[in-house]
Amino acid sequence: MPVQQRNVEYEEHHVEKRHDSSLVASTFIKYAAYVIIFLGVLYFLARYVLPRL
Repeated sequence: MPVQQRNVEYEEHHVEKRHDSSLVASTFIKYAAYVIIFLGVLYFLARYVLPRL
């Protein structure tokens, strides 16, 4: 029985993840600002609004 050979071609893709520290820092600052604003709103509600109810 003859053996059939398959000619399989494949391509290798090398994907390099680029690490931009300035982009990471600006994203961190943005989300830190969101958290600080959110905590400020919660503090305002707990300190001034909820005692009046």
